[in-house]
Amino acid sequence: MRQVCLTLIYVLPFYVSPSMRPSATLSRDAPSVIRARIRAVTLSCLICSVAVLWVIVAKDDSSFTHALKLMGWWPISFTDIFRSLLLTAILFTGPLFERGVAEGEWREWFKRDRISETLGGWIGWRNYIAVRLSLVQLAHLIDGAIQGPITEEVMFRSAIIPLHLLARISPGHIVWVAPLYFGVAHVHHFYEFRLTHPDTSVIAAVLRSVFQFAYTTVFGWYATFVYLRTGSLFAVILIHMFCNWCGLPRLWGRVEAAVPIRPTFNRGKEDSDKSLEYSYGHLGIGWTVAYYALLVGGATSFGYSLWSLTESLHALAEFTSS
Repeated sequence: MRQVCLTLIYVLPFYVSPSMRPSATLSRDAPSVIRARIRAVTLSCLICSVAVLWVIVAKDDSSFTHALKLMGWWPISFTDIFRSLLLTAILFTGPLFERGVAEGEWREWFKRDRISETLGGWIGWRNYIAVRLSLVQLAHLIDGAIQGPITEEVMFRSAIIPLHLLARISPGHIVWVAPLYFGVAHVHHFYEFRLTHPDTSVIAAVLRSVFQFAYTTVFGWYATFVYLRTGSLFAVILIHMFCNWCGLPRLWGRVEAAVPIRPTFNRGKEDSDKSLEYSYGHLGIGWTVAYYALLVGGATSFGYSLWSLTESLHALAEFTSS
């Protein structure tokens, strides 16, 4: 019941104020909507984190340090963070090859201009980051919090999973059940999509939501497993950011080369955000063969490395490896 309440506290504020509710003329991607939701979801995470911390310390009679451990805040292991990122990168070997080598993006990945372009809009901040510190005023810290990986991991891993651990639920059951809250929390996008795309059929909108629920739940399984195995909130935040950046892998079709043409504008009411429009051209069939070979090889290596790369002294639960 507590887990359901936390999920509702995370989602319901999106519909409290007209400034956060999407409509036929105001997209959820409009910067004004993102800014308003940033403030609401940051407050929700703060309230829920304090509440869970109190439950662990007061109700379970645990120490403050143990509470921080259950919530993934302490201790911080950079080794666990790196190994978790490495494991995730292995899974995405194919997509990294497509974007970095086939499309030639690797030259741009570490350039300051590319990073500024990616994070220059509110959509980029929402999708990749969750907290930004203003160098001008510390008071802007809350305004810089984002709806993306940090807030979602704070809520659905750091706040919800300790409640399952306190209930003495087995780690395997936690991995399968806890992410359902994460998946259900995204179902409200069906309502938003219907508002902003009234001409789209209900069946298409339902299928879109089912697909979104499926892949968010699958990611939730992985993130929950890593969280329980490493006890690191920071590890799951970073792999969440990485997965958002990579996107869903190509499962069919030929690998193509992308060439930027011009900026496009996604406009919601009076707000706008900018991205690039690309033209695509076919590459030789060898690139496609290499991509799918790396996709399968990466998935296979991921399976072999899953247990070894998530082994940690700071694990929150003990699994039985098959």
